[in-house]
Amino acid sequence: MELHQFRHSAFCEKVRLILAVKGLAVTLVEVTPGLGQLELFRLSGQRQVPVLVDGGEVIPDSTVIALHLEARHPTPPLLPADPQARARVLLLEDWADTALASGVRLALLQAAAADPVLRSALLPEATPGPLRSLVSVLPVGVMAPVSEAVREVFGPCEARQLHRNLEHLALLTAERPYLEGDRLSLADLAVVAQLSLLKFPVGVGAPLAGRGVDGIADNPLLEPLFSWRDRILAEASRA
Repeated sequence: MELHQFRHSAFCEKVRLILAVKGLAVTLVEVTPGLGQLELFRLSGQRQVPVLVDGGEVIPDSTVIALHLEARHPTPPLLPADPQARARVLLLEDWADTALASGVRLALLQAAAADPVLRSALLPEATPGPLRSLVSVLPVGVMAPVSEAVREVFGPCEARQLHRNLEHLALLTAERPYLEGDRLSLADLAVVAQLSLLKFPVGVGAPLAGRGVDGIADNPLLEPLFSWRDRILAEASRA
């Protein structure tokens, strides 16, 4: 199998976690923005990642990939057999991929506009060194239009909503080890993938490890939530 991806895409991280839990070997193909996306379009009919190539099948979209892998490799299961529990898992996954993902993406973009280290580290791996250095030293004035554009769609109300969602998640994960039932599910992996962009886990290495969105990554009320995330990441890697 091949996974065509961006390293710092939460949706690609979700698929990587699913593959890890199921113990499936995969070759990671890092897509270069621009030219690489044209090649991806020829392969899959779309420019977005992730795209999984499994034998003769080309599967786009993280949820479609998840369902494909669950059908082909049902052990260990990431969707409960009980219809109601399965529905709850799929609803949580959809919420993570839409409402939560929207807030996370804008919060990270806002943080990157203000943090040159974060901005440079989030560039694709194929980015030439000189361009990476240039991006990291862009003056505040150059980044101001980006910050202003983000603020127009991610204002105080949206930021408060993201914080409320994270606080709700912190309460849920404080009371039980998994979001649904007594074992790891697709809902856990979808949420964890998004959380990993708000405060980068140790596994990503320097300089991103521990960095993230101010007011979230350093919020003591959310420390238990990120500890839960790290436990799920550890469990996925050991599965």
